[in-house]
Amino acid sequence: MANATQTAGDGGGAVAVRHEFDAKARSQTSIILGRFVRHRLAMVSLAVLVLLAVASFVVPMFLKFSYADTRAGSYLRPGGGHLLGTDQLGRDAFAQLLRGTQFSLAIAFTVAISSTIVGVLIGAVAGYLKGLVDSSLMRLVDLFLIVPQIALTALLVHAFAPSWYIVAAVLALFNWMQIARITRGEALSLSAREFVEASRASGGGTWHIVFKHLIPNMIGTITVNATLSVSTAVLTEAALSFIGLGVQLPDTSLGLIVQDNYTQVLLRPWLFWGPFLAIVAISMTISFIGDGLRDAFDPRQTKVRA
Repeated sequence: MANATQTAGDGGGAVAVRHEFDAKARSQTSIILGRFVRHRLAMVSLAVLVLLAVASFVVPMFLKFSYADTRAGSYLRPGGGHLLGTDQLGRDAFAQLLRGTQFSLAIAFTVAISSTIVGVLIGAVAGYLKGLVDSSLMRLVDLFLIVPQIALTALLVHAFAPSWYIVAAVLALFNWMQIARITRGEALSLSAREFVEASRASGGGTWHIVFKHLIPNMIGTITVNATLSVSTAVLTEAALSFIGLGVQLPDTSLGLIVQDNYTQVLLRPWLFWGPFLAIVAISMTISFIGDGLRDAFDPRQTKVRA
C-alpha cells in the first residue's frame, strides 16, 4: 500500500511538473506575442504585407483585363479600365503588377523556408556533434560562400527550364549558409547545458536532442533569420531578373517587370515605379517585421520600439 501510495505520489509529482512547464511555456509565448503586438511599426508592416499578398491573388478576379490579355493597344496611358496603362505588348500593367507580386512572394517564401530548414539542420548538427562533423560541415559552408554566385546562377538558370521554381531552388542553394553559421553558434552553447547533458545521459540520440532540445530553444533566432531571408530573396530575385538571369516568360516577377520597363522611366514612369515601389514595400515591411520579432524574442528587451 505504501509503495502504491508512493508511486501515485511520484506520478502526481511528474504531472505537476509537466503542467508547470506547460504553464511557463504558455506564459513565455504570451510575453513574446505581447511584445510583438505592441511593436507598432511591425504590426503596421504585417498588415501591409498581408494586404499586398491577399490583393495580388484576389484583385485579379475583379479586373476587366487579365495579365495575359494583349488586345489593348501598346503604351496606353492610365485610364479607361487600365489603372496603370498598358505595356509594350498591350498587356494591362496593373494586372501584370499583381501577377509579378504573386511570383515574387512565392519565390521569396519558398527560398526562405527551404534555406532555413537546410541551414538549421546543418548548423544544429554541426554545433552538437562538434569534432570532425563540425569541421566538415563548416568547410562546406565556406565552399558555398566563396563560389561565384552570379556565374553559377546564370549557368544553372540557363541549364534548366527558366521557371520560377528553378529560380527559387537556385536562390535557396546560396541562401542557407548564414543561417547555418548562426544556428551552429547557438547549438555549441546549448549543447553544454544541463538539459542536453541529461537527455544524452538518458540515451537520447542525436536527432532526438536536435529536434527536442536544440531547435525549440533556438526558435527565436530561427524565426527572425527566416523572416529576413524573405526580404533578401525578394531583392536578390529582383536583381537577377533585372540582369536577365532570373524569372523568364511566360512566368513573371516584379524584377522582370522592372527590367522590361526601366527604359520608360521618363516617358511612362508609372510602368517602372509601380513594380519598383512594390519591391521596396515588400522588402521594407518584412525588414520591420523582422525587427519586431527580434525585439519580441529578446529577453533583455524591456521597452518596445515604435
